[in-house]
Amino acid sequence: MSSRDRLIGLTVVVLWGLNFLAIRVGLDHYPPFFFVGLRFAVIAVPVLLFVPRPRVPRRYLLMYGAGFGVLQFAFLFTAMRAGMPTGLSSLVLQSSAPFTVLLGALLLRERLRPIQLVGIVVAMAGMAVIGWDRAQYAALVPLLLTLAGGLAWAFGNIGSRLAVAHAEGVNPLHLTLWMTVVPPLPMFALSALTEGPTTGWRDLAESFTATGWPALVALAYIVALGTIAGSGLWTLLMSRYPAGTVAPLSLLVPVVGIAAAWAFLHETPTALSLLGAAVVIIGAFTATSAGRAPVKFANLLALGSKSRTPTDHRAESAA
Repeated sequence: MSSRDRLIGLTVVVLWGLNFLAIRVGLDHYPPFFFVGLRFAVIAVPVLLFVPRPRVPRRYLLMYGAGFGVLQFAFLFTAMRAGMPTGLSSLVLQSSAPFTVLLGALLLRERLRPIQLVGIVVAMAGMAVIGWDRAQYAALVPLLLTLAGGLAWAFGNIGSRLAVAHAEGVNPLHLTLWMTVVPPLPMFALSALTEGPTTGWRDLAESFTATGWPALVALAYIVALGTIAGSGLWTLLMSRYPAGTVAPLSLLVPVVGIAAAWAFLHETPTALSLLGAAVVIIGAFTATSAGRAPVKFANLLALGSKSRTPTDHRAESAA
């Protein structure tokens, strides 16, 4: 990975690490499923009106939106509302990195260099140290929900890569913006069924009061910086490099998340947690230093062409 792209990746790391603080503030005000739908609806409405849809296969756009948008945040927000600590959430969600590498090898037939595997193992060892040290602060169910969110994120990563691989000249920002069109309707429907048809909307109205403004600030951060900027830059990197090269960068997010939770929420990390965070940094940089050439999509396109039917081609042309 080039130095410029690594800097882009580190920018995403900071944006997403601080994003967990905004999520915590928002979840103190909004119910989780409604909050997921709201954060994407704010983006989806202007996207539908003003942003041209990228000419990518619909099935991969839906896979991207369902994995990254619907399932990841439904699981994560539910876990955090159920008591998952903010800093620990930022750590456990990064299970998406090994999940992405595994899915990239299984579904995309990406080859991993030995040094990448070493870096991933080292980074995962650091995550294990932090997780073991902090597991006393989280119950089993929230931990499992957050792990499920990491797996969903990995499927979203694969969906975004397949979407780019099966089209030419895809604008990564447009792809990210159109991903946001997928989550709102299913999440609002799920919210109405499980949280009550008026609960979320009542909480939204209350956020415009003198005491509810922090929820609006949190929503603005999540939308503008966490989703549009962060996810757009992440999609750009996923379009340039193999999943196994980009995914380990996400292992740095909990370093920022834990530090931010320490500074603002008084979730004090132990010396063992800080040691684990240092190991994560070493492993992530080792893994991302392994692949310097941008990915070639020939194998992916060949695989996709074999699996397409004439109907698929006509549908994509119509799109």
